[in-house]
Amino acid sequence: MSETTQASETVTSEQQTAQAPAENTNRKQPFPKGFLETISTGWAERPDLTPPQRAQAPYAAARRDAVSAAFPGKRLVIPAGSYKQRSNDTDYPFRAHSAFAHLTGWASDSVPDSVLVFQPREDAASGHDVTLYLRERADRTTAEFYGDATIGEFWIGPRPALAGVAADLGVPTAHIDEFTAAEGDLVLDEDADLTRFVSELRLVKDEYEIAQLRLAVAVTARGFDDIVADLPRIIDTPRGERAVEGVFHHRARIEGNGEGYDTIAASGPHACYLHWTRNDGAVVPGDLILIDAGVEVDSLYTADITRTLPVNGTFTPIQRKIYETVREAADAAFAAARPGVKFREVHEAAMRVIADRVAEWGLLPVTADEALDADRGGQHRRYMVHGTSHHLGIDVHDCAQARREMYYDGILEPGMVFTIEPGLYFQIDDLTVPEEYRGIGVRIEDDILMTADGPVNLSAGIPRTADEVEAWIARLAR
Repeated sequence: MSETTQASETVTSEQQTAQAPAENTNRKQPFPKGFLETISTGWAERPDLTPPQRAQAPYAAARRDAVSAAFPGKRLVIPAGSYKQRSNDTDYPFRAHSAFAHLTGWASDSVPDSVLVFQPREDAASGHDVTLYLRERADRTTAEFYGDATIGEFWIGPRPALAGVAADLGVPTAHIDEFTAAEGDLVLDEDADLTRFVSELRLVKDEYEIAQLRLAVAVTARGFDDIVADLPRIIDTPRGERAVEGVFHHRARIEGNGEGYDTIAASGPHACYLHWTRNDGAVVPGDLILIDAGVEVDSLYTADITRTLPVNGTFTPIQRKIYETVREAADAAFAAARPGVKFREVHEAAMRVIADRVAEWGLLPVTADEALDADRGGQHRRYMVHGTSHHLGIDVHDCAQARREMYYDGILEPGMVFTIEPGLYFQIDDLTVPEEYRGIGVRIEDDILMTADGPVNLSAGIPRTADEVEAWIARLAR
């Protein structure tokens, strides 16, 4: 990475040459006089291009109208967020706050430190004037252009012009320097009612969002194909889990914005750790590998898919028994999902299967019915401690600030998108299960769209049954 340099505050020659040596550090060296006298000249005219309005703009406008109607007379502030430091002067890649992205439609193009403001009109009943404040591109006669490694265009590339963003998003824009906070503002993530509302606003997806989620699933499916096709090389790599992660990352970056969350590539006993993202283990024939991964496309909508594969291409009898039990639970959850049904009933259907099977296998000290008792049960949850479903969208765990009565106890409606992801996990040192179960972890996760006619499995094209998975590996792994 190039060395960051320190510019003087103005570009007049007198002040340029007067830069104090005491201000310099190992990472901030002075510019020579000749550079300062010539850097702002000799540049071609930069055209002001007005882009067409993006496809998402009218949908984002409808979302803003809903927010405006919910908070008459209130000034609302929706920040995009800032860079987050990774180390010293190195930042993580910027991703705007999901609510900001949802309400602007700016997606992966969002500029750090931007703010969307709803200013109430004098007549509160007439709604709000909405303005997007952002740092406009720097003129090349300014020191910012070359001297600021965080925002200088010499360092990070061109920034958008105010007029271009306004045309692109269909939102009036202003320079961030014109934004002022005011006492009494309702600020996202500070005001509970605003934060809750914009989260619940995403519970039912519009047609644009559904199309983007379909796209995210399609790209993710290709990423899983890439992994399966590369299994021989992955097996030969000492840290094969990281090879899995790298193969998927390649697909996520060439066809999307990146991953929607850290890829879980959990082979052997690692599959029993629900959020194993260290991914530093070998991928060994005879083991299962659990891969939980999703591509976030440029609109920031993400898939969330899990498949569990026999590394050598064939399930052992015990692996197959556990795998097909998890699939049975997933199918039961899918069958329970219907418009008008409470969201939690999807989980309950899956857990009925899990409790029945682990009881049949002699793993419980009680009956399945006793384990399912809401007050005194739960013994089966030792082997599946997580929930079966969560909402999915611009966040992998979308709508997380919604009220319980709107989320877990909410009613399934057409337009909702959620996961179904039961699992069974038998830790390597769990003495409550026979030795042949230990170290086996299985999860199957699909992305589900609720329609008026019932659920649609958006990821059904990715092999799910044990037979389909074995045929998948035989077809692609070379």
